[in-house]
Amino acid sequence: KNLCFVHLSRSLLFFSLQTFEKLLIANRGEIACRVIKTCKKMGIKTVAIHSDVDANAVHVKMADEAVCVGPAPTSKSYLNMDAIMEVIKKTRAQAVSLNESICCSFISSLSLQASEGVTFIGPDTHAIQAMGDKIESKLLAKNAKVNTIPGFDGVVKDADEAVRIAREIGYPVMIKASAGGGGKGMRIAWDDEETREGFRFSSQEAASSFGDDRLLIEKFIDNPRHIEIQVCSIYYYYLVLADKHGNALWLNERECSIQRRNQKVVEEAPSTFLDPETRRAMGEQAVALAKAVKYSSAGTVEFLVDSSKNFYFLEMNTRLQVEHPVTECITGLDLVQEMIRVAKGYPLRHKQADIAINGWAVECRVYAEDPYKSFGLPSIGKLSQYQEPLHVPSVRVDSGIQQGSDISIYYDPMISKLITYGSNRVEALKRMEEALDNYVIRGVAHNISLLREVIIHPRFVQGDISTKFLPEVYPDGFKGHKLTDLERRELLATAASLYVAEQLRSQRFLGTPRIPIAKSKRSSWELSVRLGDGIYPVAVSKDGSSFSVEVDGMKLNVTSEWNLASPLLSVTIDGTQRTIQRLSRNASGDTSIQFLGTVYKLQILTKVAAELSKYMPEKAAEDTSSILRSPMPGAVVAVSVKAGDTVSEGQEICVIEAMKMQNSMIAAKTGKV
Repeated sequence: KNLCFVHLSRSLLFFSLQTFEKLLIANRGEIACRVIKTCKKMGIKTVAIHSDVDANAVHVKMADEAVCVGPAPTSKSYLNMDAIMEVIKKTRAQAVSLNESICCSFISSLSLQASEGVTFIGPDTHAIQAMGDKIESKLLAKNAKVNTIPGFDGVVKDADEAVRIAREIGYPVMIKASAGGGGKGMRIAWDDEETREGFRFSSQEAASSFGDDRLLIEKFIDNPRHIEIQVCSIYYYYLVLADKHGNALWLNERECSIQRRNQKVVEEAPSTFLDPETRRAMGEQAVALAKAVKYSSAGTVEFLVDSSKNFYFLEMNTRLQVEHPVTECITGLDLVQEMIRVAKGYPLRHKQADIAINGWAVECRVYAEDPYKSFGLPSIGKLSQYQEPLHVPSVRVDSGIQQGSDISIYYDPMISKLITYGSNRVEALKRMEEALDNYVIRGVAHNISLLREVIIHPRFVQGDISTKFLPEVYPDGFKGHKLTDLERRELLATAASLYVAEQLRSQRFLGTPRIPIAKSKRSSWELSVRLGDGIYPVAVSKDGSSFSVEVDGMKLNVTSEWNLASPLLSVTIDGTQRTIQRLSRNASGDTSIQFLGTVYKLQILTKVAAELSKYMPEKAAEDTSSILRSPMPGAVVAVSVKAGDTVSEGQEICVIEAMKMQNSMIAAKTGKV
């Protein structure tokens, strides 16, 4: 059985144990769907909450009951604790699974619910408050003898104090929200000016995302690896005696170094970097921290590790993290099930010696983002076509969307978590490559091309990675896959074959006895294909279901079933199998083909049409030199100028907030507004 899909033989033995009859899930998207799946297996009824724009969301349809808690903004719906408390009472839910932002902001409400007999799926309020506050968690970590990053352990009051502290620590520094997570409210500063700007944006993002604008500053560890340890612990407690006896496990590490804007993009388990001794030391420190706060659930302790394998505590996440599936794959545990059992008071079923590393798992976060803009700026729209690559062996997809779903400006742009499992890393990466090629997403921009390039890059394959991987590998930004000469010929041959296959299909009359007046005996075509700045003569001849294509004086044999109605086309080129997607085409010969993960725009014309095309006037490019255009959809939260102002190049014009991240829009040249 595939460990990526939790061992039912082991898990079902415990599903008959009494836990809860009804559980409310105060979350949305893929994580809400993930919790619902395990609840269904355990026989627990579920209640979903949703905003008005999420009324038709997948998690709403999956749950047994669903209640609207407000309008689209998270502060008025998914973070509206008063509304959520009313739903708990109305539906008589016995337990509630909350997202971490609610937990940190509404500690008193959680305590009140506990007193009324409602169980929280997760650690107690003390652990949430302590670990949700980066300032307090750092002090606790120090007391628990956990390695920590040098920095200022108090609250930074204003920009001037931020500059003073940064100078004392020494640049570069990391400015981050005390109640933050997910890369929000974080900025790296290399000088005083960046510190002031970072303080402003980090505090605004923190207030918007977490309702808490407190910031801390610490030394920025340059070129580190981001590694985290999954812990699972339980404390037996008696309300009257207040005596606690605890057990805790560490469930090995996850490598999370591939990031953009401090948000993870690719994760894997285990790490290629750690040796058994370092792994054990990190695991033991993670458990020591969990015991120090009397932690009782599944949680994640994050570390930064330098090139000498020195590691430093970063933060502890008191929730089920996005990348938890890779841990489930290599351990065979269902972490949601473990959290529910622990919340009910059952002891852990495993000892540390039972936790092994079985195989290798890789997770890619598939986002509705344009990877060609700062490695991923948000994209919105409706998923006009959506097909997950579940037909590929050992693939798991955790998603909260379906064909027809809307990707809006209000929430995180994640489409899904794509996970592959193998007996070793090579096998897991090969399956990921195949899964990405077979993933159909239409209607929004997505980062499939970036993900595919990362996992096949020689540095990544060798395990030579750090949190600076993307800017180091792509210093001028991501440009897509760079075709080799052979790959270019394969793409040209495939595109030309597709064109001819379509021409032949359009000549056929299906379902009618009509007989053509003159039977076409044409078997060869001379075409002109434009790709980028190059124009290539291509000769195609038909041989049964195959095409012989001549490109650059070389002949290639292209074979396929040529099912042009399918979103996926499996094509064999001289014995090499490729899965491609034709995204668009028009009568002018323009076509877009997704090949090796990247979308290429081509124009395919007959030789005669190509010769005549030089007489066609070219559309003049729009002059945008005097226009400031937002590179993404979002809300204008601040305008720094007014009509008539003179601005200089690089000056801030306005601030755009998209999916809880704030972005400063600057003038590209000196001029008057």
